[in-house]
Amino acid sequence: MTAALIADLAHRLTARDRAILSLVWEHRVLTSDQITALFFRTTVRTHQRLRQLHELHALSHFRPWVPAGTAAKHWVLGPAGAHVLAVEQGVNVRELGYRHETALGIAVSPRLGHQVGVNDFFVRLRAHARHRDDGTRLTRWWPERRCVAEWGDHARPDAFGRWREASRPTSPPTEIDFFLEHDTGTERLARVAAKLNGYAALASETGITTPILFWLPSPAREANLRKVIGIPKVPVATAVQTPRTAPEGPAGNVWLPVGATGPRQRLAALAHAWEFTT
Repeated sequence: MTAALIADLAHRLTARDRAILSLVWEHRVLTSDQITALFFRTTVRTHQRLRQLHELHALSHFRPWVPAGTAAKHWVLGPAGAHVLAVEQGVNVRELGYRHETALGIAVSPRLGHQVGVNDFFVRLRAHARHRDDGTRLTRWWPERRCVAEWGDHARPDAFGRWREASRPTSPPTEIDFFLEHDTGTERLARVAAKLNGYAALASETGITTPILFWLPSPAREANLRKVIGIPKVPVATAVQTPRTAPEGPAGNVWLPVGATGPRQRLAALAHAWEFTT
């Protein structure tokens, strides 16, 4: 990878391109559909630009095996893109922590589906906010490795988020921090529930009582997990993963706080869900 090629790529990249490269690097992998939801208006334009970025070695892609049909393209950071990000951060590629083989390793990782699912949760929040002009925003989206660096002695969430949603024009927006636990249904429920011990230890030692959100694959899985959890020592809410056709996705009225009564609530409303239960 010559300096001339890197300089040529840097000249060709738009601000949107650089945002795509940064997000793909930070969150390991994004699908074409996810990139469309975040940055484009049509899949045709998405495919055109991603193909160009691939030809410039800014991105690499793969299609995971599926038992029927053809999987969507999954995108990871390419070697030229890594050089550009390294220059922007004032480090070299090694200091950035990039190796092309490692970046592509997610393609054969048993955690690929889980990672795509975690990312899809946040993509849907950001896409929902993108179509609103009232200040609603996803203001934090930290991946697992950043969470481990921050809280790994006690808890290892799949991600950390901060969601801000506008309510009425005369009222300030509601903001909530949360830890995400994306459940694929493969772990024993007792093991899933045991993760709360780490969050309780974190709360005890640091005073951090950020709600833990379990995003579950089926109503039966949700009901059974809630039985196993009982009355937790930290704020917990559960929801069943909504189809992509659901207009509001995880931002909507899908969350059921553990230990609180009433109907399912919006994500933002969880900021006040435990005020009268402590």
